[in-house]
Amino acid sequence: MNSTQIICIVCPMGCHLEVAHDSASGTYSVSGNKCSRGKEYGINELSNPTRVVTSTVVIEGAHLKRLPVKTNRPIAKGKMFECMKEIDKVRVIAPVKMGQIILKDIAGTGADLIATRSMG
Repeated sequence: MNSTQIICIVCPMGCHLEVAHDSASGTYSVSGNKCSRGKEYGINELSNPTRVVTSTVVIEGAHLKRLPVKTNRPIAKGKMFECMKEIDKVRVIAPVKMGQIILKDIAGTGADLIATRSMG
């Protein structure tokens, strides 16, 4: 049974989790969590880690040169660099509204890249 120690980031408590994986049965066990969300986080972090990608893209015709953006849902960590390559190519023209989709289905992840700020 393989064991990994991680810190839970679901809530401010920051529980120190020990996540054990039995490769023979494919089961996980989590200890150190003070709530059920910690157990779920620990299992997901080992089996399929995901993150929301945040970045900026070039915007033309606005008072700033960069527009902050993020994915509208977490994506697999293994796809992050591919997403960043696509984000680097994006150019938008003002005006842009917060929540507006900038790029659909980024890197085939099913997640959309959205603006996190309005710029006129």
